[in-house]
Amino acid sequence: MDARSHPIATAADEDTTDTLLLWVLVWSELAAFGILLVGFLVVGVIQAGAFAAARTHLDPLLAGINTLVLLTSGWQAALAARPRASLMQRRRALIGAALFGFAFVAIKLLEYSAEAGVAGDPQFASFFELYFLVTGFHLLHVVFGAFVLLIVAWRPKPGNVALITTLWHVIDLVWIVMFPLVYLV
Repeated sequence: MDARSHPIATAADEDTTDTLLLWVLVWSELAAFGILLVGFLVVGVIQAGAFAAARTHLDPLLAGINTLVLLTSGWQAALAARPRASLMQRRRALIGAALFGFAFVAIKLLEYSAEAGVAGDPQFASFFELYFLVTGFHLLHVVFGAFVLLIVAWRPKPGNVALITTLWHVIDLVWIVMFPLVYLV
């Protein structure tokens, strides 16, 4: 066999592969968070009284502010992903998205510090175990994503920008679903 008999990957093939991997990652993230949230809801139905009592110790206003912070971060990510954005505009928007992501983390840690005192109460054990698992898993995604946003801002190639901004929007979407289920239901 000579070199002509081997298929050569074209740029279009590589774009399709990258897109496929991106969507596999997106759907796996959505499935993982979906399983966690369904588990949270099922236990919430089984232990409705304890969950209702535990929710009184959460701060929905602070979580609402954090929602606005994360959505602002997502807006910055969307600005970075615009096809006509210049290199500097992409960099600024990616750094802005990361900084708002870190602001989300700081507010969430402040919220956790207020909740830590009641989390040890055996009456609220199931709620806070699941609460910290679900919101903590999301928080780890925000921290990791914010660092990746900064890395991509250093060398904002369009493919990398599209990848991280899509994943960043998935993190936003998860929070938008999580916020009412955890804080308001």
